[in-house]
Amino acid sequence: TELTKTVVLPELVELARDEGSSVRLAAFETLVNLLDMLDADDRSQTVLPLVKSFCEKSFKTDESILVSLSFHLGKLCNGLYGIFTPEQHLRFLEFYKKLSTLGLQQENGHNDNQLQLQTLEQEKKYISVRKNCAYNFPAMIVFVDPKNFHLELYSIFFCLCHDPEVPVRYTMAISFYEVAKLLNSGVYTIHKELVTLLQDESLEVLDALVGHLPEILELMTNGGENSGSESKLLSIPDLIPALTAAEQRAATSLKWRIHEKLLQKYACLPHIISSDQIYYRFLHRMLTIILTNNVLPVQKAAARTLCIYLRYNRKQEQRHEVIQKLIEQLGQGKSYWNRLRFLDTCEFIMELFSKSFFCKYFFLPVLELTHDPVANVRMKLCYLLPKVKSTLKIPTDKHLLQQLELCIRKLLCQEKDKDVLTIVKRTVLELDRMEISVDAFQKRFYENDLLDQEKERQEHLLLEMEQLEKEKQQNEGRSTNINDKMFEKKRRDSKTSSVLTKSITLSVPGSSSGTSASKEDKKSKLVRSQSFSTQALHPKYNNIDKCPNKSSATGYTSSVSGMGKSCMLSFSDDSFQTPPTGNSGNATFPSSSSRNLFNSADQKNNGNKESQSRKMS
Repeated sequence: TELTKTVVLPELVELARDEGSSVRLAAFETLVNLLDMLDADDRSQTVLPLVKSFCEKSFKTDESILVSLSFHLGKLCNGLYGIFTPEQHLRFLEFYKKLSTLGLQQENGHNDNQLQLQTLEQEKKYISVRKNCAYNFPAMIVFVDPKNFHLELYSIFFCLCHDPEVPVRYTMAISFYEVAKLLNSGVYTIHKELVTLLQDESLEVLDALVGHLPEILELMTNGGENSGSESKLLSIPDLIPALTAAEQRAATSLKWRIHEKLLQKYACLPHIISSDQIYYRFLHRMLTIILTNNVLPVQKAAARTLCIYLRYNRKQEQRHEVIQKLIEQLGQGKSYWNRLRFLDTCEFIMELFSKSFFCKYFFLPVLELTHDPVANVRMKLCYLLPKVKSTLKIPTDKHLLQQLELCIRKLLCQEKDKDVLTIVKRTVLELDRMEISVDAFQKRFYENDLLDQEKERQEHLLLEMEQLEKEKQQNEGRSTNINDKMFEKKRRDSKTSSVLTKSITLSVPGSSSGTSASKEDKKSKLVRSQSFSTQALHPKYNNIDKCPNKSSATGYTSSVSGMGKSCMLSFSDDSFQTPPTGNSGNATFPSSSSRNLFNSADQKNNGNKESQSRKMS
């Protein structure tokens, strides 16, 4: 370092003042690269004044060094950070902001008549400068401190993400992950820019962003203020439309590699958004891609992502629906291409799910393809048979093993295609050498059995969580129903009390009016009691009102207690039967006495039926 200070540094300073612009540029870049080898005194007394003069001259007399200066500005600012005064710190920050919007004055409405029209070379130079500013943006966050990002740099970040030139936005997309990491808990401030870049019209920008999309989304959901599974979607409100639009744009383009990469990265979504959102917005889209897309890598990427979505789906009904569609539309599809993709999907299922899951849903549909009319499908199945056999456990899956052996015998006896028969014979030898794992743990299969047991445990856990959610929803529904009924009862009581007070006040002035009011009061009471008793019944029992003697309360109770044949026939009709599974508990009767009346009537009816059957016998 001493030789550098005494010999090299003075020469570099001299060359930095050379007449030739290329010489000055080379000397400047060498000085920047030597910053780590210089002490604080050399930096403050020699390098800093030189850099300041370069910055001042760059706009006034020598624009040729703008590109190089903008490229090395991040390294300069952080290399000289310890020796900056607050005023110098602010000056370099303002210089960076000026470079970041260089050439955009016309579009931003700040153009003066004194400014001349930019030439094509100048435009290219300015684009390169802004691109370099985008490249140095993470370094500038460190320079200003991430805590001051929103105040000092957010406006520049916004401008660079919305820059009219693709290379600038592309560079911002590449550095987006670094920016998100640096912001950490303040990452929520750049949610909108993530959505903007996802919706960018250029697929190059999308490709650059997708490279670290899982890590970015994880930081967005966990690193910001909104954390936890319940508020995942709330943290990035426009994320799902942006993701679906990005996939559609990639699908309609001819750049299938970007589409494949996008589908692979979308496998992270179960950790980011809810299971229902994935099911309704992404899962069926993956199935459509498998069925309709013509590019094999894209189809395989969609199949694997679909299996991951299925793996983390939390509703058994939805899982069964997807499994059924996979079997019917792929495994039993009319196109042999779809049946081949079904076998690819089964490979992913064996990788991601437990052995018991595959055996339960996919083992037999796979074996059915041994009878496929297309030789390529049978050939691919033969290659897959060793993996299929490895999912079996003895003695639990003994019947499936017998089915497998039967299918292999049929292939050996009935196969007419020479190529397929050759592969069948080779597969039979491999299957004979295989050892099937048993239900108990074995040393040679210990690691695989542990992994499989963990997968099975997670699958059972999903079922248990679904059951708990259903019970919770049922309990909430019951509580709301009870609260609604209590509210209705209170409302009716308040209405009846107000009517009673009015009738009492009207009956005070005269005796004749009082007697008529008392009669009306009795009638209203009877009507209220009758309406209350009928409303409290289950909706299926509303037709009870059609029974005779319903004009008065006494007539109603006598008809119920007597329970004639016509009334019993109406009860035995299907329209009045309560459903067998728990719905009968929802029918609430007005009082315990009415329940006893119904029960006594049922007992009498049952007794009559028994006596009639005895007489008949």
